[in-house]
Amino acid sequence: MLGTAGMLVVAAVAAVFLTQASANTASKVRLTPTTTTVPVVVQSCPLTGAPAPGGTVPPRPALGIKIGNYAGDRPSSGLNQADIVFEEPVEGGVTRLVSVFQCQGAPLVGDLRSARQPDAGILSQLSNPVFVHAGGINPVINLLAGAPLIDKNLYQGSNQSAIIQEPGRYSPYSTFVNTASLWALAPSDAAPPGPIFQFSAAPPPGSVPGSGASVHIPFSNSSDVTWQWSPSAGKYLRLYSGTPDRLLDGSQTAASNVVVMSVQTYYGSWVENDQGGHEVDVTATGSGPLVVMRDGVAIAGTWSRTSLTQPATLTAANGTPITLQPGNTWEELVPAGIVVTPGASPAVGAPPARTTG
Repeated sequence: MLGTAGMLVVAAVAAVFLTQASANTASKVRLTPTTTTVPVVVQSCPLTGAPAPGGTVPPRPALGIKIGNYAGDRPSSGLNQADIVFEEPVEGGVTRLVSVFQCQGAPLVGDLRSARQPDAGILSQLSNPVFVHAGGINPVINLLAGAPLIDKNLYQGSNQSAIIQEPGRYSPYSTFVNTASLWALAPSDAAPPGPIFQFSAAPPPGSVPGSGASVHIPFSNSSDVTWQWSPSAGKYLRLYSGTPDRLLDGSQTAASNVVVMSVQTYYGSWVENDQGGHEVDVTATGSGPLVVMRDGVAIAGTWSRTSLTQPATLTAANGTPITLQPGNTWEELVPAGIVVTPGASPAVGAPPARTTG
């Protein structure tokens, strides 16, 4: 048996081992690495409200491209990649398009056509965008020179190098472009635009399901437009006189939102063509009736715009702001007096109204 001294020695040794074990444990605890989860912030595209590709908005300006919409201009290309497409009335009761890109690009866009008076009002709200077009009459070019935009006439100087001549098309319907080449024409300090719409994932409270199954916009015989809601696609699909509007790649033109604005138009003094047709002028500011199509519902209200450099405010009939579904939008600038019919397709055989001044 151990004596008292022996027991003290054993106790001392045990204490040393316990102290060392505690130190080793503490050391292990101190050396264990700790990690902190940093939330990934995904930015939204300013013009669509959708998540930006790669999570970050590209550091480039809005890019407006003027596209023809006569029968000979179709099929078009690149419209489904645009953030916003504006449809404007021009002479003869037909329309032209301004396709605006920012978050996405497209390898082939067109066909490219000349600028018109409404373009200045459309583009001035986009924080100094680049505007690409195929020339225009002198009064329109002068109007663009005084507007807050970066004017790029592709039929002028070195800009012509960005032109793509599409095989199988003939002049004036053969000029196409790609967005990468056009953004290269922008100044190095050009910045992304601010948003011009408000967005929400769900339709505003009080929206009536099925009320926006379609909307008919009879610009003219050659531009008799219907947008038809497709629940399976979650988009509105575009038709001309009941025939699907197919693009060069075979897809049908589609939009998450269709914003239909009744605007004041008149025939101005500028002669646009050698047939004596006068430029159609659109009054971009003021207010007017509005219907917004999203998620298969129609929301009636009023648009109001006090300045060319500010976007229109969209207000529902009950006084609340109208929000759009995140995604691409077509904004239809429809001359006042043309009857826009949401909710049902046009009657078969009914002649469309013509644009009036």
